[in-house]
Amino acid sequence: MLAFLRQAPSPLYGRRGVDLDFPMLAGCLALLGLGLVMITSASSEVAAVNSGNPLYHMIRHLIYVVLGLGAGAAMLLVPLSFWQRMDWMLLLAAFGLLILVLLPGIGREVNGSMRWIGFGAFNVQPSELAKVFVVIYLAGYLVRRQEEVRESLWGFAKPFLVLLPMAFLLLLEPDFGATVVMMGAAVAMLFLGGVGMIRFSLLVIAAVGAVVVLVQTQEYRLQRLITFTDPWADQYGAGYQLTQALIAFGRGEWFGVGLGNSVQKQFYLPEAHTDFVFSVLAEELGMIGALATIALFAFVGVRALYIGLWAEKARQFFAAYVAWGLAFLWLGQFLINVGVNVGLLPTKGLTLPFLSYGGSSLVVTCASMALLLRIEWESRTVLGSEDTEFDESDFAEPSAKEVAHGR
Repeated sequence: MLAFLRQAPSPLYGRRGVDLDFPMLAGCLALLGLGLVMITSASSEVAAVNSGNPLYHMIRHLIYVVLGLGAGAAMLLVPLSFWQRMDWMLLLAAFGLLILVLLPGIGREVNGSMRWIGFGAFNVQPSELAKVFVVIYLAGYLVRRQEEVRESLWGFAKPFLVLLPMAFLLLLEPDFGATVVMMGAAVAMLFLGGVGMIRFSLLVIAAVGAVVVLVQTQEYRLQRLITFTDPWADQYGAGYQLTQALIAFGRGEWFGVGLGNSVQKQFYLPEAHTDFVFSVLAEELGMIGALATIALFAFVGVRALYIGLWAEKARQFFAAYVAWGLAFLWLGQFLINVGVNVGLLPTKGLTLPFLSYGGSSLVVTCASMALLLRIEWESRTVLGSEDTEFDESDFAEPSAKEVAHGR
């Protein structure tokens, strides 16, 4: 395997040196830098009280950033054909991790949820890996069964024989937010795969119905929905977190109270450095800073969608579906997190990609970024096609065909 990676062309080395999509890379690195600054600010009071070191969470977050960038560099070395061949193995690994996290003694319970597997001082969240593995598996399925998906109801339904059990395991944790994001990305990929509008409309209706049933079957979900519609009715109880987030937005006004000067992070707003870091950002940087952050993330998300489009034009359909799936994961999680922070959606435990504190989320996000950069490079250099499988001999010499970037 190592010999294979050394021989395979890579965007990290070659005739043109480092050959990456720099607009995409710059946007992601800007979000990572902003996230590090905001984690340092939002967590300082909590860290000082809990650990005696106001930079405790900043140091851990910086370690996660380094690990994430290292994982991203490794991902850049791996050809997409490897992931296409491994899609079933990755799917089985996702199921294995989601089962392990539910086992007593292996999974760690935090705030009433079994979402983490402990490794010493660090926790791994299997749902973060599972979402990416599902995207890779579904991309491979859409390439293998493209005509069946477009023309047959059975071809369209078969992926749900895999997706529904995985969603069930996520709900057992419980992790309703990750379930919604994963299923949303899968539905979007199927739509782009050419599913007819009638079948797609039926799927959307069924999905909405399932969400309604799931909300009503669990009292805490129903309570969150009721509280979200009028958080001020119980502002010191169930609506406390949302009302404090809204106060943070109000205090920020247009230009903010200044970096590090947030009042809400001083134990008024729970989870200020994780799920509600965007509220602290809006308080300290104001409406202008919040809109600039949204614009930067919109640029990264749209760029990811265009990377998928470029791969499709290069007839690399597996790469295109992976890029679209990752883009929908990012955009879905971003919209839900920001929607929760501003009071447009019920409270959910979803981190903000690139910005929130959380090791698993950050490392997987960086790896996804690298996968998108690899897709863009392969589609631009015409390294692969939908009908080609690669082995070590294909990469013995650097590719002779290289086209200008032109983007």
